[in-house]
Amino acid sequence: MRRAARPGRCGHNARVNAASSPPATPRRARAARLAVPAGVLAAVAGAFAYVAAVDPNEPGHYPACPLLRLTGLYCPGCGGLRSAHAVAHGDLPAALQANAPAVLGYAAFAVLWTVWVVRVLQDRPFRLDPPPLLMWSLGALLLVFTVVRNLPFGGWLHP
Repeated sequence: MRRAARPGRCGHNARVNAASSPPATPRRARAARLAVPAGVLAAVAGAFAYVAAVDPNEPGHYPACPLLRLTGLYCPGCGGLRSAHAVAHGDLPAALQANAPAVLGYAAFAVLWTVWVVRVLQDRPFRLDPPPLLMWSLGALLLVFTVVRNLPFGGWLHP
């Protein structure tokens, strides 16, 4: 005698049962789509909280910039931790003085993250596809910033 396959077992019935399962509720599906933006925000907020708690202006807490240590030249990221610390404490002038492009990057992240969440809530896809001209322009601006901050008259850009 042959036994009939029971639902939930391997084989053809498993495919039928998986296909006939009820779809996720819209609220649950939206929460699942918000999980990634929420995780990204939690990671960034955690990093900012750590930098806010551990002052980069005090020596010994963070490693030195390898380029600065080896060559004495400031890279475009030098002062980024001091900038993040100042932003976390609400001191925008100090943040801009430490590393203005980093502050612009923090603001750009906030705007892009907000657009991402709004699109998820509207059930629209979010795709970040900047045009090459924008990327080359940003790279050129960072290069100019790096060169100017290392010239004698660019001392006001030192972190």
